[in-house]
Amino acid sequence: MTPTVLGARALNRAALARQLLLDRADVPVLDAVAHLGGLQAQEPQEPFVGLWSRLRAFDPAALSGLLADRKVVRTHLMRRTVHLVTADDALAWRSRHDAMLRQRALGVYRRELDGVDLGELAAAGAELMGDGTPRSMGEVGRALAGRWPAPGARVLGEIVVATLVPTVQLPPRGLWRTSAGVRNLPMAAWLGRPADPPAPDGTDPVGEALVRRYLAAYGPAATADLRAWSGLAGLPHAVRAVRDELVCFRDERGRELLDLPGAPRPDPDTPAPVRFLPAFDNAILGYDDRSRIVDDAHRGLSVAGERAVLVDGRVAATWTVEPGGTVVVTPLVPISRTDRDAVAEEGRRVAAFLSDGEHDGVRV
Repeated sequence: MTPTVLGARALNRAALARQLLLDRADVPVLDAVAHLGGLQAQEPQEPFVGLWSRLRAFDPAALSGLLADRKVVRTHLMRRTVHLVTADDALAWRSRHDAMLRQRALGVYRRELDGVDLGELAAAGAELMGDGTPRSMGEVGRALAGRWPAPGARVLGEIVVATLVPTVQLPPRGLWRTSAGVRNLPMAAWLGRPADPPAPDGTDPVGEALVRRYLAAYGPAATADLRAWSGLAGLPHAVRAVRDELVCFRDERGRELLDLPGAPRPDPDTPAPVRFLPAFDNAILGYDDRSRIVDDAHRGLSVAGERAVLVDGRVAATWTVEPGGTVVVTPLVPISRTDRDAVAEEGRRVAAFLSDGEHDGVRV
């Protein structure tokens, strides 16, 4: 049978539904983080905005509590970027990302690491960090630079902490309204056990689970979208293993899109409310073809760390917060008067959230 073609608007509404942006969800914070497959989090306060836009009655203290209680962690994972993920996912996924993390690090620092045995460096880094002392990347690099002087302390610290040794960034980094430097500890020390090892029989159960989890939060999607979200190149084998479980569609470009059979695919005419997204939100970055949510002309805004405003499900503006707490919205496309009123109303809500109700100003 010829697969059904899904237009851009149908894909947009499906993405919004999976991302909890079509209707705020009434689920625990831990379940939301798990459903989303984590939130990109190199900017520590941004996940709070991302969850506020997705959950009813979101209490930021709940997320801070999960970090302090070691139920969620901040770690380098998908695309070698800092993600906020559940502890269970961090332990299950880290080994599956090892090869990608090394490959991306070498892509940046191949010349600096020429002649360095990464296995020896990893062992030395693990021994250093195994004493239970939280350290910054700089401290790790300086401690190892005497043995490997050529790369420099900065490169050594980044390679060890973000690539070679599974680590987590400790609280108070990432807590609500808290400014703190990055202190790292091995994942095994913080969570009480090491990351799960790869399957010994050559199968890829973690990859297969990643396919299902990705489609639940982002589908329908192409394998290129899955690769863009995860950074992993080897998932086609996992896709083949689970293909019989999936349904197939086509987009208007003819790309094959895969999905879970029972996943929501709302009517394309379903109304989409205004939503304020944080910097680096995976609702945008989690696809290779981001045209379902952002025009090509504005594709680079999310990579640059701009916060986006969704109007009718698409990126229509950026937003910032002035020192006094006023939210400033800058349109990227013409916005109707009715939609401007909706943007202003949601802007007042996000301003009140960020300032605990002390300020609710917005300027569009």
